[in-house]
Amino acid sequence: MTELTDSPFSEFVGKHPGEPNVMEPALLTDPFAGYGALREQGPVVRGRFVDDTPVWFITRFEEAREVLRDQRFANSPAHSAGGGSADTPIDRLLEIMGLPEHYRAYLSGTILNMDAPDHTRLRRLVSRAFTARKITDLRPRVADIAEDALRRLPEHAVDGVVDLIPHFAYPLPITVICELVGIPEADRPQWREWSTHLVSLRPELHPETFPEMIDHIHALIRERRTALTDDLLSELIRVHDDDGSRLSDVEMVTLVLTLVLAGHETTAHLITNGVAALLTHPDQLQLLKSEPALLPRAVHELMRWCGPVHLTQMRYATEDVELAGVRIKKGEAVTPVLVAANHDPRHFADPDRLDLTRQPAGRAENHVGFGHGMHYCLGATLARQEAEVAFGKLLAHYPDVALAVAPEDLQRVPLPGSWRLASLPLRLN
Repeated sequence: MTELTDSPFSEFVGKHPGEPNVMEPALLTDPFAGYGALREQGPVVRGRFVDDTPVWFITRFEEAREVLRDQRFANSPAHSAGGGSADTPIDRLLEIMGLPEHYRAYLSGTILNMDAPDHTRLRRLVSRAFTARKITDLRPRVADIAEDALRRLPEHAVDGVVDLIPHFAYPLPITVICELVGIPEADRPQWREWSTHLVSLRPELHPETFPEMIDHIHALIRERRTALTDDLLSELIRVHDDDGSRLSDVEMVTLVLTLVLAGHETTAHLITNGVAALLTHPDQLQLLKSEPALLPRAVHELMRWCGPVHLTQMRYATEDVELAGVRIKKGEAVTPVLVAANHDPRHFADPDRLDLTRQPAGRAENHVGFGHGMHYCLGATLARQEAEVAFGKLLAHYPDVALAVAPEDLQRVPLPGSWRLASLPLRLN
């Protein structure tokens, strides 16, 4: 696993004995075991976020789902004790990152940090682009993008080895979401670079990266306004220009920022993690090859077993809440630990075993990889479809694909609350 160097958050590790910080080596190096140990300690465990904010880790499946659907826990700290205070965890993170103050509103007021009615209003504006029918209609285009990237894979091989991440796992979802939103093809490599900077936890990159992205979106909006099309950005411009009370200028920019970043980052690593899991579990790989109809269930199981997101963002109690015998006071932060909940032996039999037949057929979802409740991932249907297409097409094109290194030599990016590989070297055979 590669190391985080010069992190501004490392100073907080170990400051509060008995309250584990998400940056601690035990949680970064092996989050499955680290958060699993916290889960067995209790369903509600006191800990610390990266900026030293006290937080309750919700570690077990039933309790995690309960918090995710309980509207007494708000995504915005302004809706809990201390509402309106400038000193919120979001503000402290933006200050630590060194973001210029006049850009901070674009990150502190995203749809991810909102609650009803504003969250409902913004979600309704974009949800039409992510309906089941829209996503089904999009599938042939997703397949074409995947086919094109897979045909080109051998061109990127060095000594017979190709890295799947930059040449397939990223190009597929970023092309799909950019076409959906309306990001020009020429701009997409820049978005990939920006997203890499944002997840690096290297503070020297953030003061430049965020303003560049925000300024770029403003310029794109000005350009698109002169020639509206049928993409999502054009629809947002129409809504904004028709009635600014439905969508402000800042909200329009943050929606584009959030949709593009969230629409490719996590899906790329779901694909990467899933391929690595399949190639290290030959029995499950053979099962999927022999029964391609298992793909939808397989994607759900891979999302449970090795999903890329391990922690939700923090939520805040809007009143005193008792959960599993623990009193969570008004204003205190909680974060459901998805990696612990999805491996909870109280809910899953033999939870550490990868079993592509584990998840029920149909639309039922027996995991919390995409969240739960009103903040359930807006793009979950699209992400599942992209993963299904990615796994199916990869195995069809290269049925004998194999890891080019030993599984223990795969390098991870050590980000708190995340599971992502630095590279996935493959032999296409």
